[in-house]
Amino acid sequence: MAVPAVNITIEQGADFSSTFTITNSDGTVYNLLNNTAVAKVKKFPESTTSYDFSTSITVSTGKITLTMSDDITSTIPAGRYYYDILITNTVTGLKTRVIEGMVFVSASIS
Repeated sequence: MAVPAVNITIEQGADFSSTFTITNSDGTVYNLLNNTAVAKVKKFPESTTSYDFSTSITVSTGKITLTMSDDITSTIPAGRYYYDILITNTVTGLKTRVIEGMVFVSASIS
């Protein structure tokens, strides 16, 4: 499966939520049964500092939702970052990156 690139914007100091539909190459919904997801934001892929999203999976629709509270977004310095979503099959242990992209963190004024 080719990894789609989806760029997102996080507003510093605000709650963030975004939902992604994971599909197979033929457009059908990817089977997320027995999968968990993790997602992180990093300044550079090799950075040791990361900011974690909370993740939830809706198996029936192939959707993964990423959320991040304002407590976390307020600690991320404004600028450009990388992120990805990695799923792990809890039965086989197979890990698959399903989304990747750039994150723009916009500065908070208030």
